[in-house]
Amino acid sequence: QVHFMESGGTSVEPGASLTLSCTVTGRSVRGVACGWYRQGEGQARETVAAEGNLWGASYAASVEGRFTIFRDNAANTVFLKMTNLTVEDTARYYCNMGSWGDGPLYASWGRGTLVTVSA
Repeated sequence: QVHFMESGGTSVEPGASLTLSCTVTGRSVRGVACGWYRQGEGQARETVAAEGNLWGASYAASVEGRFTIFRDNAANTVFLKMTNLTVEDTARYYCNMGSWGDGPLYASWGRGTLVTVSA
């Protein structure tokens, strides 16, 4: 069974940077597309970023140029580096396997990690 364990979320001020981590157990991320998703209060979950070993990364328009997804295959971990954070980035962030086009591969999600951006 595949499990996703997200971490790194915290409260920050606008303009700050933060890097989230997602450690995957039960399946190797090597050769598999992975993505980050977020869900704000009262909002639907949205795709933030996704990337695979054989193709480049894709980002939501709202985070393009500010967020970077990358991975450490040896650690079976996927990261999301976030810069110049705004209050609109406040959400719980989740990771899953799957490409941008196909969406999340697994129906079971981790607990996510909460990012709060406020002045």
